[in-house]
Amino acid sequence: MTQARRIHILNPRLANQIAAGEVVERPASVVKELAENAIDAGSQRIEVDLENGGARLIRVRDDGSGIAEDDLPLALSRHATSKIESLEDLEGVASLGFRGEALASISSVSRLELMSNIAEDPRSGWRVVAEGRQMEPRVSPAPHPRGTSVSVRDLFFNTPARRKFLRTEKTEFGHVEEAFRRLALSRYDIGWTLRHNQKTLHQLRGADDTAGRERRIAALLGSKFLDNALHLDLEASGLRLWGWVGLPTHSRAQADQQYFFVNGRVVRDRLVAHAIRQAYRDVLFHGRHPVFVLYLEVDPAVVDVNVHPTKHEVRFRDGRLVHDFLFSSLHRALGEVRPNAVSPDAAPEPASEAPHATPEAGTQPRWQQQPMALRPSVEEGERHPGADRVRQFMAGYHALHPDHEETLLTPQPAAPGGGAAGTALNERSRRQLETPVPASVALPEDDATQAPPLGYAIAQLHGVYILAQTTRGLVVVDMHAAHERITYERMKHQVHSGALEAQPLLVPVSLAASHSEVATAEAEREAFSRLGVELDVAGPETLLVRQVPALLADADVEPLIRDMLGDLERYGRSNRLEARINELLATMACHGSVRANRRLSSAEMNALLRDMERTERSGQCNHGRPTWTEMSMQELDKLFLRGQ
Repeated sequence: MTQARRIHILNPRLANQIAAGEVVERPASVVKELAENAIDAGSQRIEVDLENGGARLIRVRDDGSGIAEDDLPLALSRHATSKIESLEDLEGVASLGFRGEALASISSVSRLELMSNIAEDPRSGWRVVAEGRQMEPRVSPAPHPRGTSVSVRDLFFNTPARRKFLRTEKTEFGHVEEAFRRLALSRYDIGWTLRHNQKTLHQLRGADDTAGRERRIAALLGSKFLDNALHLDLEASGLRLWGWVGLPTHSRAQADQQYFFVNGRVVRDRLVAHAIRQAYRDVLFHGRHPVFVLYLEVDPAVVDVNVHPTKHEVRFRDGRLVHDFLFSSLHRALGEVRPNAVSPDAAPEPASEAPHATPEAGTQPRWQQQPMALRPSVEEGERHPGADRVRQFMAGYHALHPDHEETLLTPQPAAPGGGAAGTALNERSRRQLETPVPASVALPEDDATQAPPLGYAIAQLHGVYILAQTTRGLVVVDMHAAHERITYERMKHQVHSGALEAQPLLVPVSLAASHSEVATAEAEREAFSRLGVELDVAGPETLLVRQVPALLADADVEPLIRDMLGDLERYGRSNRLEARINELLATMACHGSVRANRRLSSAEMNALLRDMERTERSGQCNHGRPTWTEMSMQELDKLFLRGQ
C-alpha cells in the first residue's frame, strides 16, 4: 500500500465471503453445516444429493420442524440464529450449529435456494434466495412438504481463487462421503441417504438398539471392524464413555477409522487423541493406528465448543479428569482381552455335511478329539472328552503353579552391560525383579472340568510355533512373543505395584527452565514424587533433579523431565517416566524370554498356554505383534474343500 486508506465498513457480500473462508472450505464443509442444521431441527430423515462431487450441486433435505415464513428473511442473514439468545445459552449449548454464519457464508459463494414449510400441508411452503450486491433476501411461495430443503449450486462460482483449489470430482466426493459417515455415526436414530450423480450409495435406517447401531457401523466401516472390536459402556465422575474400540491386532496404516464424539458432536481434540494413544501404547505395532467409534457424554456446561470456527475442537473445564477417565477406561478394557474372552464352551462350528466328514459311530467328532499324546483310553461308545481327563490335566498344571506365582519358564534378567536395560539396572533392582510375581488373574476352579480356551499343545513347529488343539479347531502360538508378553507383564506388575524404588543422584542435575515449566514443577510436585522423582525449584528459571527411579539411574534425565513437564502442562498427565521404565523392562523381557529353536516339553508348552490365558494383553507381544491365531474347523474344512 503506497498511501494510507480511510477506514470503511465492508459491504455484506464481501464480509460474508471472508467469513466463508473459515466455514466453507470445500463441498464437504457445506454438507456438514447443512446437515447439522437439519439435525438441530429434529429431523428423522435426512437426504443428501450431490452432482460432480458437490461442486455443481449440493442438496440437503430433511423432515424437521421447518422455518416459518416470517423468519425466512433472517435465515440467510449473518449472525442470525434460533439456537441461542444469551450468554447463559452459549455456556451450555447443546445444539450443533449456533454461530449464525453458515447459511449467509454459503449463499455468498454459491447460488443458494432454501425452501421450507412448518405445516403439514405441502402447498403452504415458502422459498427464499439472497441476490444482489447487498444480498437482500427475496421470499416467494413454493410448495414443499414439512421440513426444509437447501440447494447449493455452482460452489465458488463468484470466487475463482477459491474454486481453483477444488480437487477432482472423486477426491471431493471422498471428503463428502467421510463427512456423511461422521454425521451418520453421530445420530443412529436418524435415517440417512446419500446420492451422487443420481446414484444411491448409502441408505441407512434409523436405529435405537445396539444391533441396529452395529448394522450401521458395518454398512459404513465394514463388517471386519465389528468382528475385531470390543463394545464398552462405562460411567464415572459424571462422565459416560461408550462405543466400540478395535483390538490391537486390527489396526490400520492410516488414522482413517477413528471417530470420537462429544455429546453427539464429532471432534478432533489433542487431549482425547493423547489419552487414546497412551491406552494403546503397549499393545500396538509401531507405525499402526487403532480404530474406534467412541462417544463421550458430559454435562454441556463443562465443555466449551466455541473455540474453533468449524467446532472440530473443544475445551474441557477439567481436562485432567477427562484424560484420566478415557485412558483408564480404554487401558483396562484392552488389558482384559484374553484368549478366554471367547468362551471355550461355545458350540463348535459344524463340520461339513459330506458323508466323508461325518464321524463314524463310536468315535469322536474331529473338533472334540483329544491330542494323541494327551488322549486317554477311549472306551467303546465314549464320544466326548471326559471331565476326569480335563481335571487330571489341570491338576498337573496347578502342581506346576501351586500359588499361581511362578511359571515353568522363569525368565532370567539381562546380563549387566547387555544394552540399555543392563546398564540402567542396579543390583538392588535386579534382585527385586528376580522375585516371583503373582499373575494378575487366576484360573477359576470350575475350569478344572472344562477344556481351557487355548486347548492342549500337540506339537512344536520348527522350534518357533506351538500347535494346540481346542474344541473349536487349531491354535498356533508364537512361543517367544507369547512368553515375552508374560514376562513383561509380570515385571511391570512388580515394579509398578507399589512405590518405585528411587535413587538419589550424587550430583543433582540442573535444568534451565521457563517460568511456565517452573510453575508446572511446583504444582505437580506430588505427581513427580509418586513416580520416584524429586524435583526442586532452585530459582525463577532453574530446576534441580535430586532423585530418579533406580531403573533410570544411568539414563539421560534432562530430556525426560522436560517431556514430562510439557505433557503435564498440556494434558494434565504424563506417562513419559512410566514409558521409559517399561521400555527397559520390555528389553529385559525380550532377552529373558524363551528363544526360538528351544525345544519345549509337552508340560512346558501347556504351561505357557495356561499363562497366556491369565495374562493381560497376551494377544500381542511387547512390540504389538500378535502372539497367537486360531483356525476353526469350518475354516480348515473350507481350506481343504471338504464337503464341496
